[in-house]
Amino acid sequence: METAAIRPPADRRRTVSLFSRLRTAQGQANPFPVYAELRSRGEVAAAPWGGYLLTGFDVCDRVLRSRDWLEPDSRWREQQGSGTRWTAPSSREMSRTLPALNPPEHTWVRRAAGMFDRSSLDQLRGPVARFTGRSLDTLAERLHDGEADFNALVSEELPVAVIGHWLGLPTADHARLRELTHDQVFTQELLPSASQLALSDAATAELRTYFTDLVRERRARPGDDPVSRWLAVWDTLESDRDKADEAVYFLALFVLLAALETTATLLSTMTLLLLDHPRQWQRLVLQPDLVPAAVEESLRYDPPTHVISRVSARDCVLGGVDIRKDEMVHLLVGAAHRDPARHPDPELFNLHRKPGHLAFSGGAHYCLGAPLARMEAQTLLHQLVTRFPRLTLVRRPTWAPRVAFRRLLNLDVTLV
Repeated sequence: METAAIRPPADRRRTVSLFSRLRTAQGQANPFPVYAELRSRGEVAAAPWGGYLLTGFDVCDRVLRSRDWLEPDSRWREQQGSGTRWTAPSSREMSRTLPALNPPEHTWVRRAAGMFDRSSLDQLRGPVARFTGRSLDTLAERLHDGEADFNALVSEELPVAVIGHWLGLPTADHARLRELTHDQVFTQELLPSASQLALSDAATAELRTYFTDLVRERRARPGDDPVSRWLAVWDTLESDRDKADEAVYFLALFVLLAALETTATLLSTMTLLLLDHPRQWQRLVLQPDLVPAAVEESLRYDPPTHVISRVSARDCVLGGVDIRKDEMVHLLVGAAHRDPARHPDPELFNLHRKPGHLAFSGGAHYCLGAPLARMEAQTLLHQLVTRFPRLTLVRRPTWAPRVAFRRLLNLDVTLV
């Protein structure tokens, strides 16, 4: 990390018009021209609302891997003052989940979670294949009538079926949990509106009731499931049973939120990108061994999460710009993935590209669920190119009104 500033930050007003374009329907469907303009102004640019936007791959990678950059945890959020998005009830709740913790608390909570190791992934391989097959059976039935919404029938169904099975959640609860997740994620957006925060607050309150009831049930009747195992682990770490139960609640909440939203987006975006590039699709049909590469290139080309935020642990210089302690930087991962300094011809969707992306974050906060997300995406794509080699896009999809967390609202497909 630099030790002396070599240039002043850019005028914040210069980024206002560009950022406003990201919030339009056109910007949500294709934010990458805006990212390119932002990146042309330097890898560190002043954000209109304060803090900084990072658009270069290397600088984003350094921040994610450095201990000098922290999550905006509960301490930081409380310092922002009442009436800000950071002190909304949903934001306060998220500040106590694993992704918002900093060391040393993050270290031992992550270790206690102990999820998605080789053994647990092997146990999930069969169910993932089975749930994928069922979703594609439903898709096949609908395609007999001409067209079907791949997003609703497959991308939205597979992640909740998998994580619901793993956590032992009733199938009847899956649809409501999925709806709540869609609303809850607004508190993690870059600049949520008051109405979006209200939706997130209500969804978070309902999720708290759901998962605290679940923890209470597993406490009374433990079984062979992650929640019961977490309770056993936390009982050895925490003498206060109420605190142990709350810690397990936050783990269960985190797992659901992490497993549903971004994985569903990955599945739909991956499929959209391949249908938009028919030569690559046909290559996969003929060479299914390229499926892992297709998943990785999809994660680079248009990742589910476009923004990751960090705060500085101390005064420093980043990209020639003075950053003060506790100032926030927003890593525009979607922009960094198209950085030509990292990837030659970054606008080209290329299955033979050398892997390299930040879709699962990096460093101490590298996504715990990355192996499961990859398994779901690869399993789906293998079955998809085998069963539906003539799949094609009917119309352009629409996107949810978000910047940080991508979400397709539909993906209408047919067979030709």
